[in-house]
Amino acid sequence: MISSSKLKSVDFYRKIPRDLTEASLSGAGLSIVAAFSMIFLFGMELNDYLTVSTSTSIIVDNSSDGDFLRIDFNISFPALSCEFASVDVSDVLGTNRLNITKTVRKYSIDSHLNPTGSEFQSGPILDAIKHDEEIDEEHGEGAVSLYGRNFDRIANQHPILVVNFFAPWCYWSNRLKPSWEKAAKIIRDRYDPEMDGRILLAKVDCTEEVDLCRRHHIQGYPSIRIFRKGSDLRDEHGHHEHESYYGDRDTESLVQTMETLVAPVSLESKRLALEDKSDKTKDPKRPAPSAGGCRVEGFVRVKKVPGNLVISARSPSHSFDFSQMNMSHVISHFSFGKKINPRERSDVKRLLPYLFRSYDRLSGLSYISNPSDSNENVTIEHYLQVVKTEVMTRSYKIVEEYEYTAHSSLAHSLDIPVAKFHFELSPMQVVITENSKSFSHFITNVCAIIGGVFTVAGILDAILHNTMRLMKKVELGKNF
Repeated sequence: MISSSKLKSVDFYRKIPRDLTEASLSGAGLSIVAAFSMIFLFGMELNDYLTVSTSTSIIVDNSSDGDFLRIDFNISFPALSCEFASVDVSDVLGTNRLNITKTVRKYSIDSHLNPTGSEFQSGPILDAIKHDEEIDEEHGEGAVSLYGRNFDRIANQHPILVVNFFAPWCYWSNRLKPSWEKAAKIIRDRYDPEMDGRILLAKVDCTEEVDLCRRHHIQGYPSIRIFRKGSDLRDEHGHHEHESYYGDRDTESLVQTMETLVAPVSLESKRLALEDKSDKTKDPKRPAPSAGGCRVEGFVRVKKVPGNLVISARSPSHSFDFSQMNMSHVISHFSFGKKINPRERSDVKRLLPYLFRSYDRLSGLSYISNPSDSNENVTIEHYLQVVKTEVMTRSYKIVEEYEYTAHSSLAHSLDIPVAKFHFELSPMQVVITENSKSFSHFITNVCAIIGGVFTVAGILDAILHNTMRLMKKVELGKNF
């Protein structure tokens, strides 16, 4: 067996007997300074160990050809009716999708952006509206002309009032005019206003009765509205509730539609408001917008190539007065990519406080134009440059988000004014990786701090001690 004396011979830390050591004030001072230095350096090392560090690199976008980009938006248009508001998408590869409705919802709002009802159900609008093939130039005047001064009075005289809001310069209004007048004559002969009076067909020239048409939120011509006495006025807010007709415009179709409207109304109930009990499975009528504005919200999926998201007034069978179109809007939300849940977002914000500053850059911004101030045909364009960012964290494998820059402008347009979002994705993407620090590295640094400070303090103490002894010898030499 190995004796204890032999084991003691390999002791690296041999002890000096306490009787041979000497304490000094300078050594005590250096010991205190060394202890505080160790504590300070240990705190800094611990803070560095706990602090999250990242590395950033830029690489070519690794998205595959089949990847689509999601665009979420919530935009309010105080002067664009939900009746014609259309969301269109196009790109440089030839994709052109018009009037997207599957993932888009519309709500009527007033001029103060307050909602005026439930979701507006636009429904499909026929691409080809049938008109009379032969135009009868001597059709005569069958419809009653209405004006601001007599509209409410006549509307209260008939259980059903069907009004054609038109503009003389409008192509579609002129196509409708002969069939409308003939249908009005036929209905008048069948339901004499003096003897029966259950239904009346009328017309309003919106170039003369501007205020009347604005009151009923007419933005496209011709607009056929169906008013029902007793149910066309809501007492709480004073808003007119009525239907819009989007069906065929030939004489036969118009007369058939009027017959279905008047069928549930008995002659004895001329002064009462009755509900329409007709079959609505193929009904060309839909509720008319209760306000002149529209909030458009939802999402679309687009290819990862330069493209456009356009919101405008669109209809294949209506005309619009470009000079009166106002595409002013307020953006509540506009972002790219999938939505990130709050937990992931807070985790990434802890990692990178500067991230997400440009995730929803347009949020809360307003873009206003006023056609009455000689700003006619104003198109509002937004140029967005999108950069993909991937964040690799310890909690989540990959968090993917898109940030963008935005530059906006108001420009005059020769065509119908629109709100246009032109987006272009960068071919490069940013990859941010969270760098984990090993505990062994932390312990090594702590040992280095303790040993280094202790060694440096010992060297300083030896230098200070020898210097003081030398000075004492010099002083003794001078005295002798």
